[in-house]
Amino acid sequence: MNLSDYVKGNAGLKKLVHYLLVPAGQARPRRWVSWLINPWVHQRGRGARICRSARMDVLPFQPFQLGAQATIEDYCVINNGVGPVRVGDYSRVGIGSVVIGPVTIGNQVIIAQHVVVSGLNHVYTDVHKPIRQQPTTSRPVLIEDECWIGANVVITGGVRIGKHAVVAAGSVVTKDVPAYSVVAGNPARLLKQYDADSEQWLRVAPETVNQHSLTL
Repeated sequence: MNLSDYVKGNAGLKKLVHYLLVPAGQARPRRWVSWLINPWVHQRGRGARICRSARMDVLPFQPFQLGAQATIEDYCVINNGVGPVRVGDYSRVGIGSVVIGPVTIGNQVIIAQHVVVSGLNHVYTDVHKPIRQQPTTSRPVLIEDECWIGANVVITGGVRIGKHAVVAAGSVVTKDVPAYSVVAGNPARLLKQYDADSEQWLRVAPETVNQHSLTL
């Protein structure tokens, strides 16, 4: 049994370690964790940049990776408390965006301003207990290479955004998005898809849109 498994298997020791890493009731790690541990634990590619005012709620017991030339812009919040966060090479997380793991962002991805991507959810079913005291669940979010996520988009847990897809500004994405497509709205619906034969972006017929919304 390695050290990690030993700590996880001992409830008292696990609670103590968590207290040493994070103040009670908070998501942000203690400064000594951010300064002395995280730089040695988490991978950051050549030329990667985290802007000064970004809030990094990043803990050492979950993976956090930032690819080469990737950027976390000012006022972003990155949280890997319940799942890993990975940002690929040459990708940018725009100003004021929030990424809560488990989330994987591929290479060459543009995430515009004030986007929320969260793999975290709260259980609410026990009406005799405040929601904040009930467990959390998580479902991984995957944004594949070359996507463009517009401003103020919300992407919920379990969603997969296919390669080179475009999500229009203000959309709420609750279902998978096909590769090489354009979606928009709340909930997001398929508007265009790239046709390899004609090499054109074609509008999707309304009946296909409805079928898409039913099958995803």
